[in-house]
Amino acid sequence: MCDLQVISTALSLSENSRIIVLGDYALDKYLYIDPKRDEPSIETGLTAYQIHGKRMSAGAGGNVVSNLRALGAQVTCISLVGDDGEGYELLRCLKEIGANTDYMVQSSALCTCTYTKPMRLQPDGSWAEMNRLDFRNFDPPSMELQQQLVANLEKCLPHVDAVLLVDQFCQRNLGTITDYVRQQVNRLAQEHPEIIFFVDSRAFSNEFRNMIVKCNNHELTAMTGNTCDPEDPQALRQQAEALGKQNNASFVVTRGSKGIMLFEGETMESVDGVKVTGPLDIVGAGDSTSAGFVLGLTLGLSRRQAAMVGCCVSSITIQQIGTTGTATVPQVLSRLEKYLAGESV
Repeated sequence: MCDLQVISTALSLSENSRIIVLGDYALDKYLYIDPKRDEPSIETGLTAYQIHGKRMSAGAGGNVVSNLRALGAQVTCISLVGDDGEGYELLRCLKEIGANTDYMVQSSALCTCTYTKPMRLQPDGSWAEMNRLDFRNFDPPSMELQQQLVANLEKCLPHVDAVLLVDQFCQRNLGTITDYVRQQVNRLAQEHPEIIFFVDSRAFSNEFRNMIVKCNNHELTAMTGNTCDPEDPQALRQQAEALGKQNNASFVVTRGSKGIMLFEGETMESVDGVKVTGPLDIVGAGDSTSAGFVLGLTLGLSRRQAAMVGCCVSSITIQQIGTTGTATVPQVLSRLEKYLAGESV
């Protein structure tokens, strides 16, 4: 049976896929400002920007959830969230797309991570992003909160096919996946080989064990401080083999438009990227690749076929300008048909 038939059959059952998304979530909050409404502040004399519209969505791990839900998967969210207005909005966004938020850990000791993005109307009718305003936690979460995260994960494990970890923040112990949480997840991954564990980590990829690690080619070469050429497939293979033995891990290495390289043990496979033309917005491309790949694995696809799904999903989302887009199963199958035929999209 050809790849198109196999993948089409698998994706028709996407609603049977049960996936935990554990890690850093954020609220993406867009504020729209029309210069015509600017007025001086009586108190300071500075310009007071008048916000006439706003748009909110779930970001970071929430964007992975959005992609999985658009593809039909059942998703359980596990993360830390503040007992604040932003936390309310984040949970609302997740519930609206049908995600299970029962296992989110909410606390008044935290603020909800929020990316506030003021958008200013330009003379040509386009919107330009101004300085972003971020809400972040600058102290580690309490051990009690960390233990609650792990307890919630353990409660959910008997009922899922995969755990997708989103380790967004580069500062150690200031996000959801602290050193303690990472240690416990590594343990659970070893104890539950029947469950797919997959991680996308910006800064700590080489500290995860017993799972599939997603990174880009530059991140892979940087993990051991090696100065090898990140565009050299053989150099990447040597890095992946060494780290794989050390960490009992396999690697999904993205290479932008060049596609994905898969490393497992001493084997290597390459999957070409989709030939995408026209204006592109690559924000969230990694999230959509992760969602498509993990969904494919839960549905019984090979890693090569799952990588094809990931490439197709991301090729659709990067064509959605000004938003972290999603893709549906019919869109993915249409894109896959063109991809397998070698056509540009």
